[in-house]
Amino acid sequence: MDIFATLKIGASALKAQRTRLNTISSNLANAETTSTPEGGPYKKKSVYFESTPIPFSGHLQSSMNKDVRGVKVAKIIEDNTPPQRIYNPSHPDAGDDGYVEMPNINVLKEMVDMMSATRSYEANTTTIKSAKRMALKALEIGR
Repeated sequence: MDIFATLKIGASALKAQRTRLNTISSNLANAETTSTPEGGPYKKKSVYFESTPIPFSGHLQSSMNKDVRGVKVAKIIEDNTPPQRIYNPSHPDAGDDGYVEMPNINVLKEMVDMMSATRSYEANTTTIKSAKRMALKALEIGR
């Protein structure tokens, strides 16, 4: 695999992890949102990835590089589980029975997911930096 393929794979992973981090941030920001423009409480969103071929545009068409794949966001799905019902008759969005429908967002789980996404982002950044260093060392050899 060449250095450019490594950079393309790393860049695709950074883009996917950025989307994942943005989605997790949205979930955390709306963990207490009981009313949305669509009606009802905020629905938790989850990001799903899939592998995708990295285009080479005629660049190094060897059999070794034909299977190089990156990652992309396949879909972002809203959670359709019923919302939590919490008794709070003084809440402005409480129903006639005094219960408020709250989003099904576990803040601790979202924080763990955010830490995992951050570590993945950092690992891909390190990979890109290593590929860059290798390219620079290769150029120094040519001097």
